[in-house]
Amino acid sequence: MEIIHIKELSFQYPESDNYALDGVNLHVKQGEFVVIGGPSGCGKTTLLHLLKKEISPHGLQSGDISYIGKPFDEWDERTLIEEIGLVFQDPENQIIMDDVMQELVFGMENLGYSPIDMRLRLAEMVHTFSVEHLLHQKTTALSGGQKQLLSLLSALLLKPRVLLLDEPTSQLDPVAAKDLLIMLERLNKELGITVIIVEHRLEDLFDKADRVVFMNEGTVVYDGKSREVIHQIFNRQDQRFLPYIPSISQMCLELQHSPTIDQIPLNVNEGKARLASLPPMNPIVKKENQKLNPDAESIVELKDVYFQYEKTAPMVLAKLDFSLNKGDFYAVMGGNGSGKTTLLKTCLGLLKPQRGSVKRFGRKLTHKSIDSVHQQIAYLSQQPHTFFIQDTIEKEMQLIAEQHEIQDSEQRIKSLLNLFGIEHLRKRHPYDCSGGEVQKAALACMLLTKPSILFMDEPTRGLDSVSKIQLQSILRQLHSEGLTILMVTHDIEFTAQIATKCAMIFDGKITAEAAPHTFFTGNYFYTTSINRVTQNSQYPEVLTLEEVLHSWQTHELA
Repeated sequence: MEIIHIKELSFQYPESDNYALDGVNLHVKQGEFVVIGGPSGCGKTTLLHLLKKEISPHGLQSGDISYIGKPFDEWDERTLIEEIGLVFQDPENQIIMDDVMQELVFGMENLGYSPIDMRLRLAEMVHTFSVEHLLHQKTTALSGGQKQLLSLLSALLLKPRVLLLDEPTSQLDPVAAKDLLIMLERLNKELGITVIIVEHRLEDLFDKADRVVFMNEGTVVYDGKSREVIHQIFNRQDQRFLPYIPSISQMCLELQHSPTIDQIPLNVNEGKARLASLPPMNPIVKKENQKLNPDAESIVELKDVYFQYEKTAPMVLAKLDFSLNKGDFYAVMGGNGSGKTTLLKTCLGLLKPQRGSVKRFGRKLTHKSIDSVHQQIAYLSQQPHTFFIQDTIEKEMQLIAEQHEIQDSEQRIKSLLNLFGIEHLRKRHPYDCSGGEVQKAALACMLLTKPSILFMDEPTRGLDSVSKIQLQSILRQLHSEGLTILMVTHDIEFTAQIATKCAMIFDGKITAEAAPHTFFTGNYFYTTSINRVTQNSQYPEVLTLEEVLHSWQTHELA
């Protein structure tokens, strides 16, 4: 039975010349797990929001949306609120109440549920998902993963038949992201809830999806079962969507000539099985790990640093030693709430530790020393929208150029906009841009001053696969020109391809600092999908698809 039927749906935002959706046709059966992907700005989120009537955007709309065979307009509002749930990309935009318990019952109270019904539903949900320990906590004290779980449970308490999710893993560490996807699969398989999920991080979703849909420029380009869609994209060598194919699938497609659709692996076990079935490969010399240079000039140095946000709160950083050297491309990883952003802000001087010393360029951090090196440092936060104070990207860049007395500013602005591929956004308000576009625009603004150090907090958040590849290329170029970079991130695949030094933050301290190959091959969870497949196999252990294509294929199969 079809639960959602979309026919020739078009939508145009006010004051926009282009259609966000242009003749979309999509049919979703009851109990399906549907994944929607595509580049930033292709219409994925617009489509999702049009399926949630109470937050449906304003604009010019044509076409039909039906729910269980009846047009949306013929359903009463309460039914649609209860039966179609939505989880936002950023839980901060969804959580309203101060306490977890209050947040969980908020929706039921607003719909007039009886106290008995609310208690029964709450008890069942809390026990099923083992969240008793969170029930009496403040929502502000929750980690990113816990907040996302809270948003999901709040939606589930209304017992929806359809669950819509907009990039639910974008702010989660790798372990928390996998846990959330496993939970969604369980809800789909055990309760029959129809799941429609919009995501950029697709590596672990193809295996769970009944159908994969790819959109571009407001239209549906691919729609089918996971292996069918992968096979179509790979056979056509469709450069628009090749980066979205799981690296495990693409690796085996590259190594095996003309595999059948059912031979395409979607997960680690299937990938290992496909590798084992291939002819053995002649031995190759393993690529030597990049050596760290302990004698390099230290740009930022933290010694015996302790930091807590409140006197009664636990230490976020404790006895932490950290050094960022000139020429590093340093990536710090760790779980939600582990202290990554706190470390970054301490390096910047935005947070002052209770104990320990912080030095930049060999000088202790003071207001005077911060001001003296201000122009040498750029900082891309998790919320790039907050960087902008002007009503267009062009005006923002012109203001920065004026403040810093930059010579040939117009030429430099044009060059940076072209570098990031956002020249067409020059006259656009930052808040009218997608998350990925704002990320690029903010970074372009920062690079106007030609900083010597770039600090980045989750730089790939909100970026589609193609935009990540573009960002990699830009950062590689900047790093090769002498820019020192420190980023904190959850993005394992991105880090493995670009960083020169990696570390994990755990228990308030930096642990396991190493070059990427040593760091990731020594990990079990915090490593790439390609590495999981090649561990303990007949093939040399590698991290990325790039290594497979540039190393393995230069050696003939025996």
